[in-house]
Amino acid sequence: MEMSGTVPRSSSSLRLSNEDSDPFLVSRISAGKDDALTTDIDLEASSSSKVPPRKHKYRMSSIKLFGVELSPDNVAVAMVYFVQGVLGLARLAVNFYLKDDLHLDPAEAAVIAGLSSLPWLVKPLYGFISDSVPLFGYRRRSYLVLSGLFGALSWSLMATFVDNKYSAAFCILLGSFSVAFSDVVVDSMVVERARGESQSTSGSLQSLCWGSSAFGGIVSSYFSGSLLDAYGVRFVFGVTSLLPLITSVVAILVKEQPMLGAATGPNLLFSGTEFWESSKQSIIQLWGSVRQRSVFLPTLFIFLWQATPQSDSAMFYFTTNSLGFTPEFLGRVKLVTSVASLLGVGIYNGFLKNVPLRKIFLATTLLGSTLGMTQVFLVTGLNRKFGISDEWFAIGDSLILTVLSQASFMPVLVLAARLCPEGMEATLFATLMSVSNGGSVLGGLLGAGLTQLFGITKDKFDNLAPLIILCNLSSLLPLPLLGLLPRDNPDGNPDDDSDIEMKCH
Repeated sequence: MEMSGTVPRSSSSLRLSNEDSDPFLVSRISAGKDDALTTDIDLEASSSSKVPPRKHKYRMSSIKLFGVELSPDNVAVAMVYFVQGVLGLARLAVNFYLKDDLHLDPAEAAVIAGLSSLPWLVKPLYGFISDSVPLFGYRRRSYLVLSGLFGALSWSLMATFVDNKYSAAFCILLGSFSVAFSDVVVDSMVVERARGESQSTSGSLQSLCWGSSAFGGIVSSYFSGSLLDAYGVRFVFGVTSLLPLITSVVAILVKEQPMLGAATGPNLLFSGTEFWESSKQSIIQLWGSVRQRSVFLPTLFIFLWQATPQSDSAMFYFTTNSLGFTPEFLGRVKLVTSVASLLGVGIYNGFLKNVPLRKIFLATTLLGSTLGMTQVFLVTGLNRKFGISDEWFAIGDSLILTVLSQASFMPVLVLAARLCPEGMEATLFATLMSVSNGGSVLGGLLGAGLTQLFGITKDKFDNLAPLIILCNLSSLLPLPLLGLLPRDNPDGNPDDDSDIEMKCH
């Protein structure tokens, strides 16, 4: 599944921050800006009155990553996405568990992978709950704690009691739910800081978040294969169960004032008419936002762009059962793709964040479809005729495709963030990302259906090359709809509704 070089579309989530303040998963834009102003005033006062400056505070506000200041809030956000990346430790173990322990065919494994993405399709529900129902007085912090606990539970069950495809699907689903919920909570705080910012600034915030996730992937990549080879899938699941607890711990770094009068504990379900009135208003506001032309048309394109069929599952079975790639080698490939993902973030942050969205989608889709055809070389053995071993070809192919995929997906997050109005950050952004994830799930299910239709099983790969060609050509289908995206002027003020309308015409 990893050999296709496709960015895991189901883990997509928005991460934004502000170069002048807290970038990612923070609570208030103004808080970050006030901190910066305080630092400047402190320095001026010290120079005029000979009072020693507050060196520690100045240093903290000067530390930046991807152009984003590392306040405690931003560190918490980066750590949540780091956890998302490091959870990749279990991805390879899951693939081998479904294939070798449960003896599933590629199509069945693809269906389970698609079902595990279902929690990402109802992200608006999590956003609504987070925005409208403070838990123990907090809208963000408390939900991050619970998300980490659910994730730890899911992988603990995988390490102990799971012994069939149904219980495995349930636990994978639960783990996916924990990541999706924490993702929505973090996204809402990021969007609060992205509102009113340019595409360039939003891109820097996105880069911090995706960079943290990619770094987590790098940390887990090599060990995912070596630990699997040495200790087996159950041990890897057990180690993975400890990682979500990091999300619960870093929640204390989130700056959030407790909401007075918020429902807590047993009284949560009895908050009365205020809750239902808030629910009604949120739904009305959400519908009013989604039906706007400036939101609906770009969202439609993103869905269609994600909904093309994928051959990831079939390629995983081919590389392991036919080519004999070991878990340790696939861990090394995953390490390369994790580094490549980080490189893709850097390329976007350094060269593409000011490029119009239409040009990025056009160029990356054409290149991705063309370069994706190189997998046919691996399937047919043509690479060996050129003196390139299967291992080296797989590494190079995955590296190039992952860089391209990551660079092409970053604009999706930036676009979605800039479409969110004030007051509906978590809910509307989660809706946009759910639509994107829905397209990805549909693409995975279409790929599973085509895998079954082409007669590809765990030991029969005669029609794998035609499947790869068909999937790559299908990625070109959304290109005629590029006109649905906003036009140029990437640094236009997203707060100016008239400007957004003009760009969407």
